[in-house]
Amino acid sequence: MPPHKRITREIILSAVLQITRERGFSAVNARSIASALNCSTRPLFSCYENMEELKKQFLNFAFDFYSRFVADYSSSKSVDPSLLFPLSYIAFAKRETFLFQLLFVEDMELNMRQTADFYREIGNLKKAQVFADTVGVSTETAKKIFLDLFFYAHGMAVLTASGKIDLDETLQVQMLCDLLKSLVASKK
Repeated sequence: MPPHKRITREIILSAVLQITRERGFSAVNARSIASALNCSTRPLFSCYENMEELKKQFLNFAFDFYSRFVADYSSSKSVDPSLLFPLSYIAFAKRETFLFQLLFVEDMELNMRQTADFYREIGNLKKAQVFADTVGVSTETAKKIFLDLFFYAHGMAVLTASGKIDLDETLQVQMLCDLLKSLVASKK
């Protein structure tokens, strides 16, 4: 009899990632994961107390995947640093539609009652500070511009992920550059 394959949390999360990338997160359940791993559901519940715990850990795992995507995008493309975030965000929506929808539409934990709430989300303030240095404006000014740029890019990304638009990268760059120039000029 062959040795029993050890199922770890990492293996389970990788299977959930693959299922989500191919069919969407709604296709993820104990049976679909077990089927992808060619095992029973028992190992899943040896690693996780329940599906809710697995989902919570998967969202962090998926966000790490997105962060690696942005880093890879950055190193593979010659792009203006001030446009890195919006362009990589739109590219992620196009290439990883189901993951984008899960992370940035369905499960996005952004609760904005005021624009300042945007900067309570992990990483957004740091992105705005880097953006300030790149664009050459104060951090406070950069926060306003970066937020407007995010709203614009998010709209483009959602329309891309839903298949409503398919803008080539050259047009995306032009549109984002035009908006950025306009926003910077209006704040100076």
